[in-house]
Amino acid sequence: MNKSTFFSGQPVFTQLVKFLPIRIVQKATSDNNADHYCKKFDTYHHLITMLYACYQHCTSLREVSTGMRACEGRLQSLGIKYHPARSTFSEANSRRSYKVFEDIYKGLYARYSTFFPDSRIKDDRDLVIIDSTSISLFKEILQGTGSRFKNGKKKGGIKVHMAIKAHEDAAFFVDMTKGSQADVSFLKKVKVPPKSIVLIDRAYNNYKKLHEWGSDDIHWVSRRRRDATIEVLSENELTGEQKAAGILRDQLVLMGSKKSNTVQLKCRLVTYLDAERKEAFEFVTNNIEWDARKVADLYKRRWQIEILFKRLKQNMPLQYFLGDNENAIKIQIYCTLIADLLLKMALQAVKRKWAFSNVSSLVRLHLMNYTDLIAFLENPEKAKAYNPIPENSDHQLSLYT
Repeated sequence: MNKSTFFSGQPVFTQLVKFLPIRIVQKATSDNNADHYCKKFDTYHHLITMLYACYQHCTSLREVSTGMRACEGRLQSLGIKYHPARSTFSEANSRRSYKVFEDIYKGLYARYSTFFPDSRIKDDRDLVIIDSTSISLFKEILQGTGSRFKNGKKKGGIKVHMAIKAHEDAAFFVDMTKGSQADVSFLKKVKVPPKSIVLIDRAYNNYKKLHEWGSDDIHWVSRRRRDATIEVLSENELTGEQKAAGILRDQLVLMGSKKSNTVQLKCRLVTYLDAERKEAFEFVTNNIEWDARKVADLYKRRWQIEILFKRLKQNMPLQYFLGDNENAIKIQIYCTLIADLLLKMALQAVKRKWAFSNVSSLVRLHLMNYTDLIAFLENPEKAKAYNPIPENSDHQLSLYT
C-alpha cells in the first residue's frame, strides 16, 4: 500500500481549527451566557458545525448533519461528542445570539492582527478602507433594495459593512444592517485610529463625521456625490507632470449648503481623467497638502476591499443560508469571516505563494483527509505517484483477466 508523503495524524479540518484558541471561544461564551440551558449542543459544537458547513460549502441542514455523522471518527480529534439533528441545529441558529460569534471573530482578529504582513509603505500602515457589500436573500427577512414582484413579494437583503486596514486585508470592524439602509449610518459606529487615512465611497456622506475626523487628524478621500453643493474658493495651478498623469483640475472648495443643517466642509476637489475608461472622476479630500496625483492614486486603493468581498462570496457559501431568520444569517456570516481568517492564517505559515481560491478548493476537497496541509502547501512537488511496476520491467498488464 502506498503511503502518502504528506501523511498527518489529524484531518485538514482539525489543523485549521487548531489556529483558533479555545480560550477565545470560552470567553465569548461566558461573556454572552451563550450556553444557558444548553445540554449538549454548546457554542463550541455549534461553531465547529458552522465551520464545517463553510469549508464544505454545505447548502442545507441535511448536508451538514449527514456529512458530519459520516466523518464521526475523524472529528474526535476536535473533541466533538455530539452530532446534532437538523432540528437541533436549526433551533440553535435561531436561539443562540449571533453576538457570541461576533465576539469570537473579534477575539480571533485581536489574536492574529500582529501576525499580518507588515507593509514597507508608510501609507499602507495608516490606510483604512470602508465599504459595504449586499447579499440577496430568497425571503423577505430583511428589507432589501429594488421593487416588488407582481405577486407583491420582494426578496430580502442584508448589507455587510466592513472597515479594514490595508496592510492586514481583514476586517477590524463589522456591522450588518438591512439591505435598504443607507451606508452613512455605519460611520456613526466605526472607530478609526487617529492619524489614519480613510478611503470611503461617496455613499458615506456624513459631513458631521467627516468634520470630526479632520479635528482628530484623520485624513479621508472620497468621491463627490452628484447632488453635493460645491462652492469653489480657489484653484491650484497644475504642473506639466500632473497634467500628464491625468489631473484636470485641483480646487479648494466648500462642500455643503448654508441653508441646510449639515456642516460645511472645506476640502479639495481633484478631477482626474482615466485614460483607459475615458471617464473623469471627482475626488474630495480634507488634506490640502498632498499632491493631486496622490489623491487619485489613494482612492484606487479602495478596490482592495472589493477584492475581499469577492473572495468571501466566491470561496464561502454565502448564496444559501442555513436558516430563514435574521439571527441565523448573521451567525453564518460571522462564521464565514472566522473560516476565512483561519485559512488566511494557515497561508501565513507557508512561504510559498498560493492563490486563495486554489487553497480554498483544496481544503474543500480534502477537509477530512489526513494530509499535512502546511507541508503540502510548502512543497507539493514532493508528492509521489504510486507506480507498482518497475521502470525497467517489460511486463505489460493485460486488459482481460
